[in-house]
Amino acid sequence: MKIIRVHEYGEPDVMRVEHMGPPEPGAGMVRVKVEAVGVNFIDIYQRSGQYRPALPFTPGQEAAGVVDMVGAGVTSVKAGDRVAYSFTIGAYAEYTIVPAEKLVPVPDGVDSQSAAAVMLQGMTAHYLVTDTYQVKPESTILIHAAAGGTGALVVQIAKLRGARVLATVSTEAKMRIAREAGADEVFLYEDFDTEVKRLTNGHGVDVVYDSVGKDTFDRSLNCLRPRGYMVLFGQSSGAVPPFDVQLLNSKGSLFLTRPTLGNYTATPDEIQYRAGALFGLIGSGKLKVRIDRALSLEQAAEAHRALASRQTTGKVLLVV
Repeated sequence: MKIIRVHEYGEPDVMRVEHMGPPEPGAGMVRVKVEAVGVNFIDIYQRSGQYRPALPFTPGQEAAGVVDMVGAGVTSVKAGDRVAYSFTIGAYAEYTIVPAEKLVPVPDGVDSQSAAAVMLQGMTAHYLVTDTYQVKPESTILIHAAAGGTGALVVQIAKLRGARVLATVSTEAKMRIAREAGADEVFLYEDFDTEVKRLTNGHGVDVVYDSVGKDTFDRSLNCLRPRGYMVLFGQSSGAVPPFDVQLLNSKGSLFLTRPTLGNYTATPDEIQYRAGALFGLIGSGKLKVRIDRALSLEQAAEAHRALASRQTTGKVLLVV
């Protein structure tokens, strides 16, 4: 089988295609024949050495495919089942070994590329809108990076719950994508806090979903209504510097949280619930998954460069 291996941290070309026999699943494990792999920033951080998994390693945290073989004691899936998974490193390969409890069934109405594309970004969007802050029909939200993979899904799920969605993007071209996702108002990052206050008659929004971090954090706080929620779930522009928590009081008794998907998919039941909800929306046509590009395993370095350039407008996949 073909597999991507990283033997040293560095630039994208440190990822090399190697050939080896398919691995055997142990007790409680499943061998999946991979069809599509989601490419994420965590893959870049691990490959570059910003995060440091033990060398050598195979990148990739989410994929979809078909069960090829099950290990001893596995009864939840069988050979031939269509499945998807996340939070198991090693997806850049033709075959992967995955704990059975991490697998979720993929229904007939959802293709493997869409399934792979939402196992991390989709479940992130789902928990942000349904749990971190429970968006309601009367809610007004601000979502940064609304043309990105997670941002566009946040827009759609929030609109399905009846919210008013204000959105920021980095370019004029991305404004169209955010509007297509359903955003009510879209504007560039320049003076976004002034624009939000204008659009809310000075009141502010109920919640800000911020994956940008350093470049937007301070002004995002200015966008919130009293007792509003600041949800910092990423830092694409860099980490937010330490700040005086008294600011939360002076700006209106604000709430601040820094959530992560792992705490919202802490049990197999929760993984099944979130993935199932997403697959139901995709299968019904209510949720649209935007695929920016689908490349081969041999093009993994190109996929990393494309994602790191921040010029993509949707999910980057590897297809096997």
